[in-house]
Amino acid sequence: MKPFTYSRAASVEEAAQAAASTQGARFIAGGTNLLDLMKLQIETPTHLIDVNHIGLDRIEGTQEGGLRIGALVRNSDLAADKRVRRDYAVLSRALLAGASGQLRNKATTAGNLLQRTRCPYFYDTRMPCNKRKPGSGCSAMKGINRGLAIIGTSEACIAQHPSDMAVAMRLLDAQVETMAADGARRSIPIADFHKLPGDTPHVEHALKPGELITAVTLPRPVGGTHVYRKVRDRSSYAFALVSVAAILGKDGGGRFAFGGIAPRPWRVEAADAAAPAGPSAVAEAALAGARPTAQNAFKQGLTARTLASIFRQEARA
Repeated sequence: MKPFTYSRAASVEEAAQAAASTQGARFIAGGTNLLDLMKLQIETPTHLIDVNHIGLDRIEGTQEGGLRIGALVRNSDLAADKRVRRDYAVLSRALLAGASGQLRNKATTAGNLLQRTRCPYFYDTRMPCNKRKPGSGCSAMKGINRGLAIIGTSEACIAQHPSDMAVAMRLLDAQVETMAADGARRSIPIADFHKLPGDTPHVEHALKPGELITAVTLPRPVGGTHVYRKVRDRSSYAFALVSVAAILGKDGGGRFAFGGIAPRPWRVEAADAAAPAGPSAVAEAALAGARPTAQNAFKQGLTARTLASIFRQEARA
């Protein structure tokens, strides 16, 4: 780990201003991803700004009937909140499917949205990786890529997005609230927050330098059966090969978001529209344009089978 300096912010404004005035500064809260990356010297911040004491750890109702989730709300607290369990059950289930109890007690809402890919070549600093060093190449293209993305990829990167929480947030059409050093505030639709790799796979989100996530807002609850189904190589503490977040209506309609298959939480309107035609139609619409490798082509069939299991569960309910 490279040397760095440290400060503790007392307010949102102080945190944002410190980031803007210090080159190479990064925010830190739970540190469950950042510290690992620092130990490997993949992330090398010159200064860490501790944001644990700036008051962004509450879950509050909104005037529109939704929820405003502070950026520092811990994953375990969010999953256990009675309003989330009652009205946004898909989010609670997605959170409980992620990591371990110890990590969920530390990981924050904002940190979960910003966690970086678990592509093995991103973590192996001996290998070329366009996310780590733009223009160096993508070792995964001809390497071990069984767990990587099959859709939304580019010639520069086939890494997958690792978050479970973000998949449920995408399904729920969340808004990511931010503040910049000059006090400017934004509300970014989660559909626009995570970026596809294109020619710039190192640009992973829509935040500007020094911009701080302050909250995530959920709209009014969506009725129906909430499901989060995660398929992985072992039953716990593993990232998704395929995950499906779904809300199924009694009228045969539904909405769907997918994890483990793309560089960002994956949702397309055509998949929602295909719900009345059944799980095969949803899978076909969701994966239109997929470009799997020989090693991860199985994810196409796995996605369809996971959807089929969700539809069968709803039929039995």
